This record gives sequence, structure tokens and C-alpha cells, in this order.
Amino acid sequence: MRTAAVAAGLVGALAALTACSGGGGGGGKSASSAPPSATATPTASSGSAAATGASGKLQGSWLTTNGGKIVALVITGKKAGLFVTGRKTWCQGTAGQDAGMQMIHLTCPDGDKDRTTGMVDSVDGKGLTVKWSGKAGEETYTRAEGGTLPSAPPTRVKK
Repeated sequence: MRTAAVAAGLVGALAALTACSGGGGGGGKSASSAPPSATATPTASSGSAAATGASGKLQGSWLTTNGGKIVALVITGKKAGLFVTGRKTWCQGTAGQDAGMQMIHLTCPDGDKDRTTGMVDSVDGKGLTVKWSGKAGEETYTRAEGGTLPSAPPTRVKK
């Protein structure tokens, strides 16, 4: 029960964070002019690439667990925010179309690189799977609807 309360607070805090108008990771830089690779695997990034227009399916609050920590991802418009419990890690950036793929680009002030570039593998009304270029790898999130949390956040998917 306490985990649910912490996660609910995180989702609210991230929603407020992504609503802020400050530096969303885009920094005025455009995405690389290099042609996209033939593979769909994300590459390491500083999180400075800008994505354009997140699809409606990406919008919302998403939760998962990884290594016993709660990971909350919130996407509002083109802005994205992420918080990991127990590590004091929070990141902000962009979400949307980038080189024909749905991508998430984050910058973490503490220098954490676990989730700086993520390619959306699948998304529907209840779940979101992101392949992160960093140590986090692939994560499957559950949508938190209307201020409520899912009954049980999914755990990390290892492939």
C-alpha cells in the first residue's frame, strides 16, 4: 500500500515537472542530420535530440518497476519526465516522432545515462514498451489512469 502511495505522489510530481516551461532537454538543438540506421535499435545520446509531437497514445502517466525501484514516466504534449525511486534520479526531455519512429529523449541533471534515449517498441491504451539505449534496457510500463494506479506495475522484461 505504501508503494502505491509513493507511486501516486511520483506521478503527480512528474506531471507538474513536465508542465514546467524550463529546458525540456531540447536545448534548441535539432536532431542529427545523419541518416537513420537501418536497424531500429536506439543509440547512446546526450538526450539533446528533439522529438516532434508525441502521439496521443504516448500521452499520460506510465509506471513500471526495475530492480525493486518504481519508475514513473509522464508524457504531456512533446514533454517527457521520468523519476526513479530510491536513486533520486529524475530526468526531463521530449517524446514524439524522430526519424519516423516514436522516441523519448531525456537529460538527467545527475548525469544518469540509464534512460537517455528510448525507442517506443509498442504502445496501446494500457501498456507501453520502451527500448532504452542505456543500462535499463527494455521496460514495459502500465498506464496510470485518472489519478489511480494500476493494481500491479509490470516488472522489467529481460530479453
